[in-house]
Amino acid sequence: MVRGKVELKRIENKVNQQVTFSKRRTGLLKKAHEISVLCDADVGLMIFSTKGKLSEYATDSCMERILDRYERCSSADERKPPDLQSPGSWNVELGKLKTRLEVLQKNHRNLSGDNLECLSMKELQNFEHQLDASLKKLRSQKNHLMNESISMMHKKDKALQEQNNLLSAKMKEKEKEKEKEKAKESTPPFEAQNHYRITLCLDSLNTSESYENEGDVGQSEPCHHIHMQGQNGQI
Repeated sequence: MVRGKVELKRIENKVNQQVTFSKRRTGLLKKAHEISVLCDADVGLMIFSTKGKLSEYATDSCMERILDRYERCSSADERKPPDLQSPGSWNVELGKLKTRLEVLQKNHRNLSGDNLECLSMKELQNFEHQLDASLKKLRSQKNHLMNESISMMHKKDKALQEQNNLLSAKMKEKEKEKEKEKAKESTPPFEAQNHYRITLCLDSLNTSESYENEGDVGQSEPCHHIHMQGQNGQI
């Protein structure tokens, strides 16, 4: 009877999880030993349990030699530029990009609140910390922009008040000039006033002389002194 495909997901029961971990760990260590013996390969395997317990296997029991070899190979791969001329390198780069894209899309969905059922408590806590840090940055940037906007509004308000004060002063000056011009237009010139006064005095003098000539000559004396208000005082 063919065994059906088992869906891989996290085991929630702690007892079943520990039993499965022990069985799979033993199988991995056995497979690592077999491939090292059958294929004469250098194998280094490290397994950490949820409690932090280490289980390892290394060819000839020399994990340090395998790790040193791994560091040399990884540093050489970093220094060596990829050969983009060969089709195989393009396929490798394409596979890396696809894998990275899938990881980013998964993280984006998780951060958006989707597909959270398959995540462990530690992964959820990491996403929670990331969201908290992002919220702090967003709030800080928001407050910074709001403070800058308020400062700009205060500067504009101050500039408008100064401009308003200048316009008010100019309007007052113009009103004063208009009042002065109206006063000048309503008041006759000083020479015209003097001429008008002299004319009145002469008319009154002629009238009095005509009355004296018609009446008794000895009753009154002719007025030889005429007092007029001129520009420099009395005339």
